[in-house]
Amino acid sequence: MSTRSDHHHADIPPTRTVEPMDAPPLTEGSTTAQLKGDIDSGRTGDKTQVFDPGLSPLGTDDEAAGTPPTPEQVDRARHQESSARWKEGVDKDSYAHQDSRKALYAFVGFIGLVLVLFVGAVSIF
Repeated sequence: MSTRSDHHHADIPPTRTVEPMDAPPLTEGSTTAQLKGDIDSGRTGDKTQVFDPGLSPLGTDDEAAGTPPTPEQVDRARHQESSARWKEGVDKDSYAHQDSRKALYAFVGFIGLVLVLFVGAVSIF
C-alpha cells in the first residue's frame, strides 16, 4: 500500500545533471513538475535528456497569477507533448525548428547575393 509521502515523492522528477534522465511515469493527476520532467528527459523531443535548472519552476507564473493549471490540463499537455505528438514518426521537427531549414537556405542565399554584389562592385573599380 502506498502512503501519501510515497505518492508525493513519485511526482518529483529526478534531478541528475550529468546522466540522461528517465521520464516520469504518465499518471492521472499530473503535476507541472512531471511535465518539466518530461521535457528534461527528452520525451517531448524539444531537448536532450539532461536536467535543465530554471530560475522559476514550470507553472510558477500561472500559480502567481492565481490560475494554476488543473491536473487534467497538465495530463492533457503531457499526453499531447509525448505520444500524440510523435504518432506520425520521430523525425518531426519541434515547433522551434520547423522553419529552420528555410531560414538556413535564405541565409545562405543572402550571403551568396552579397558576395556576388561585392565581387561585381570590386571588378568595376
